[in-house]
Amino acid sequence: MQLDGKRIAVIGAGIGGLAVARALALRGADVTVFEQAAGIVEVGAGLQISPNGFAVLAALGLAAALRSERGTAVQLCDYRGAEVLRLDLGRLTRAEYHFVHRADLIALLAEGARAAGVRMRLLQKVTGLQPGARPRIETASGACFEADLVIGADGLHSVARTVLDGAAAPFFTRQVAWRALIPNHAGRGPKVRLHMGPLRHVVSYPLREGSLLNLVAVQERAAWTSESWSQTDDPQALRAAFADFGSEVRDMLAAVETVHLWGLFRHRVARVWQRDGVAILGDAAHPTLPFMAQGACMALEDAWVLADALSRAGTLAGGLARYQARREGRVRRVVAAASRNAWKYHLAAPPLRWAAHAALRLGGALAPERMIRQFDWIYAHDVTREAA
Repeated sequence: MQLDGKRIAVIGAGIGGLAVARALALRGADVTVFEQAAGIVEVGAGLQISPNGFAVLAALGLAAALRSERGTAVQLCDYRGAEVLRLDLGRLTRAEYHFVHRADLIALLAEGARAAGVRMRLLQKVTGLQPGARPRIETASGACFEADLVIGADGLHSVARTVLDGAAAPFFTRQVAWRALIPNHAGRGPKVRLHMGPLRHVVSYPLREGSLLNLVAVQERAAWTSESWSQTDDPQALRAAFADFGSEVRDMLAAVETVHLWGLFRHRVARVWQRDGVAILGDAAHPTLPFMAQGACMALEDAWVLADALSRAGTLAGGLARYQARREGRVRRVVAAASRNAWKYHLAAPPLRWAAHAALRLGGALAPERMIRQFDWIYAHDVTREAA
């Protein structure tokens, strides 16, 4: 389908929204992004961009400008600090594994979208959406905007998903996560370190030329916590929850001054991703738990495939159908893998934990290549080169 002059509205200026806006604009579309915030900014969080996500940034012409730390290894440690397994990221089939501050990635994508001719409309909260031959969005101010295609990249509480797929209540996984940034006073190198303890784990890795450490700490508990990244917590509560961990973790948590807390909820993958001139991508279509670090990468993959499918199809409807067909199976597999992964880090019974850790140590010693290549189905996949 010829995209030249096609009028496309994107709801949401997050990673997926900005990536698809640039991808479509580079193919000749007339793209406008609607963002409810006053500015396109993100604060206080790190991301892991594995090779499959990096491939999309490269295809969009943005990889050279990415401000990141290139990861060298993933270290799995007992909660007291003893190393259990070291995965050498250099052994991956494609070794472009990066640690990125979310704000830096958003800034790069926003600059790339604007450079491609995308218009940004801020303070535009979309409250309504009408699919059809000329889909129309409505904003809280009462304004309307018609387009040839509307793309909902509007996250967990997506207006577009509700219109396409109906409302569905998520369920609380009985896990909560804290996130924080601290100075990297210990001089930690470009490695992910994951400390695994009874019903809890802590992930840490450096950002911004090693000046910061990104921390994510997860705890299983019955008390419900809202699904909001903006909710703050008392750092003392975080420290108390991990007081029995080893000195490295305790020292990191002692440096936390501001911390955010959110509940981890499971959402079903949408059944309907597109119809009547409306499509959804990223968290709007398939929210995932953070235990495979693939949320941002799946949004980038979606963005590329949607633009590619539309540009190759004879009709808008055909392109949208092909987009869902190319993405749904892979995304469901990634979401399922992330949902299964948490228990591996949280083994509570000492005999079970010791046995599991012994098996990991043995695998790392006897078959290190196999241990890291088990993730090739995620990391080695390149949507920019897949058969359409």
